[in-house]
Formats: sequence, C-alpha cells, structure tokens
Amino acid sequence: MSPAPSNSTFNIQHSTLNSNLTFLGTGTSTGVPQIGCHCPVCTSADPRDRRLRASAIVSIATAGHSDHNSEDTADSRTNLLIDCGPDFRQQILRAGAPPLDALLITHSHYDHVGGIDDLRPYCNIPALRHGHTGPFPVYCREDVARDLHTRVPYCFAQHLYPGVPTYDIHIIEPYKEFRINDIRILPVTVMHARLPILGFRIDLPDSADTPTSTPTNSSTRTGAHSIGYITDCKTLPQQSIDAMRGVDTLVINALRHTPHMSHITLDEALALIQDIAPGRAYLTHLSHDMGTHAATAATLPQGVAIATDTSNVDCGM
Repeated sequence: MSPAPSNSTFNIQHSTLNSNLTFLGTGTSTGVPQIGCHCPVCTSADPRDRRLRASAIVSIATAGHSDHNSEDTADSRTNLLIDCGPDFRQQILRAGAPPLDALLITHSHYDHVGGIDDLRPYCNIPALRHGHTGPFPVYCREDVARDLHTRVPYCFAQHLYPGVPTYDIHIIEPYKEFRINDIRILPVTVMHARLPILGFRIDLPDSADTPTSTPTNSSTRTGAHSIGYITDCKTLPQQSIDAMRGVDTLVINALRHTPHMSHITLDEALALIQDIAPGRAYLTHLSHDMGTHAATAATLPQGVAIATDTSNVDCGM
C-alpha cells in the first residue's frame, strides 16, 4: 500500500482536480466533542479532534452537464453527496455550498439523514443544481425510502407547503449497478449489527470501461480511479469484500478500540483493509473513545490515515 497523502482543507467549487473526495464530517452519531464530556479528546485543542457527523462529497469532472462548456469548473462537475446528517447545513456552507447532483444514502439512522430537509435550496436554486430545479435525486434502499416518508411526510404530501424540499427517489439494490452521468455506482451490502445497509463502490469515468456485471474477484474491475465508501459496518459479507477489492481509495468506519454491538473496532477495520487491499484507506465515523487524532494516527500502518473534517483526497491518480 502506498502512503496516504496528507489531508488539506478544500473548496469543491474551485477544484482543478479530475476527481476528489471531500470529508464533510468524520464523527460518529454523537459527534466529537461529545456533549457534556471532558475527556482528553473532547477537550483537545487540536482541530483534527473536532468531528461532525459522517458525510462526504465525491466530486468528478464529467461530460454529464452538456449545457456547459468543457472547462473543469463547478458547472462541469458531478458532485455526489453521501449521507445527509444533522450537521449538513453547517458542513455544506463550510464547503462553499457547491452544486450537488444527487444524494446516496447508506441507511436511515438520524446521523445519516437528519439534515435532509436542508436540501431545500438544492430544489429551487438553479445555480445549486447546474441550472436545474425540482425534486432532488435521492438513491436509497426501499426501507430507507419508507422511513423518509415517515420522517419528513410534509415533503411527500399531496398538497405541498410552499418552499418545502421534494425528492426524486430512486430505489437501488445491493450488487445492481447504476449510473449517474458517466459514473458507475455499485451498492454493496453492509451489516450494521442485524440491519442491512449500503456501502458504495464508485468507479470514475476513466475506469468505466470494465465489465458491468457484479464483480466476484479483483480482476473484474480496474482499481484505478475508484472509491469505496463503507460506514457503520459491523460485518461485511464476502460478496461485498470481493466487490470492493482493488479500489484506489477506501473509506471505512472505525469507532473505537473496544468492541461495539454495531460498529467495527480499529483492529477490525485494519483487518478488512488488509483483505480488501486498496491503494490507500481512510478511517471515518470515529468516536471520542478512539483517542486523540495524533496518538491514534501514530499507530497506523503505512497507507492508512484518519480522515478529518473538511479534508480532501485527490482521486484522479
């Protein structure tokens, strides 16, 4: 594994990279610092120890917006939001409020969908949707779609209140690939304790010429220019491990050092990383029980890094 590059704060709208991954948040459901806690992590002065709820944007230069020129500007990029937690408003403002094209949802727990109402500007401001308005595209499991109808029923009402966000729901299934513009996306099953949720393998346009069938081994897809995103994992089925093998960049959760009923530990995350064998890996969805960023990072093997809020990864390698 090659060394993971250092992270840097990034504004998506001013990207000159072919493709990049920006971490909007890297914390667990409570965030870090945790309310009412005075442990060394929660009182740390290191900004890397401040973590909003886990979310990310994959930004890719594509030809999907044909009404714009070919220059690599915000208007010629496809920006995919992964999860939309309760910190989304703060996170997206901090990222420069870039245009977004779609939301990929891993599961419907509050820390992953609690900010979905804040997508309303992306329904009615053309500059935030590459000139489009209307229902915002959301890709999720069928059970997640049902949960959204329960959580924000006013967004699906027959008679909508003026200004409420609306969503164009696309039901996706594990191991059935779909595309957004030129980007191939393969949902995979992740077990969050006994709850089946989704992870995503995202193959960027440069590597989109490999077979479209479900991968069964590392030779079915090229590893270059591909991203794997896994969060809230407790166990990962073998078919999902095989599907993720060879990704250039893997993002995976690591909650803490000691066992948890529904999340993997640091050691378990490192074992999965070794099995998947990505080009590099980033840890996300950390709790304060992991310890300080500085102390934990010093123990990691080559090619594995801790993701930090606002950090960016160049994926156009």
